[in-house]
Amino acid sequence: MKHDEAGPVPDPVDVRLGARLAELRGEHGWSLGELAERSGISRSTLSRAERAETSPTASLLNRLCAVYGRTMSQLLSEVEAEPQPVVRAAEQPVWEDRASGFVRRSVSPPHGGLRGELVEGRLVAGADLAYDRPPVPGLEQHIWVLDGTLAVTTEDVEHHLAAGDCLRLRVWGPTRFRCPGPGGARYVLAVVRP
Repeated sequence: MKHDEAGPVPDPVDVRLGARLAELRGEHGWSLGELAERSGISRSTLSRAERAETSPTASLLNRLCAVYGRTMSQLLSEVEAEPQPVVRAAEQPVWEDRASGFVRRSVSPPHGGLRGELVEGRLVAGADLAYDRPPVPGLEQHIWVLDGTLAVTTEDVEHHLAAGDCLRLRVWGPTRFRCPGPGGARYVLAVVRP
């Protein structure tokens, strides 16, 4: 959230994201209370996210994606223009969760007729992201570490990955991405919907 002389100015992506979240809730015919029960997120937090009064965290978006049955990339692509076959580096949507030190670049966003997508993730040293469920059960993921080290926990097993290593899995339960340091980590996440 940026500020000017009149006060906080919401980020344009947060405004479009909030509007899309409100639209999805409306499509399902749910009140804020019903969505709060389904997602485990407080009504006030949901309301603030829909009105772009706060920038949603990766964890919050993941929980909402699980409720709506879409990947985070799908949700984020819905607030961007129609995807083109060639996605130029300068046009790849970047989203940042400043609270956790996570930067997400949608290298190959979801596209009609395709089940896969590519995401570049960056974590600062010490970053720790926990997701309580997959956005879509059985989601196939391939995590290829480009730089640094990454610890990924799935099904209560922590996998330590160094540059060049790749972890392949289907996600059915909670996952955790941790950057133990000493430097940051950069990785490619290939996602294939079931």
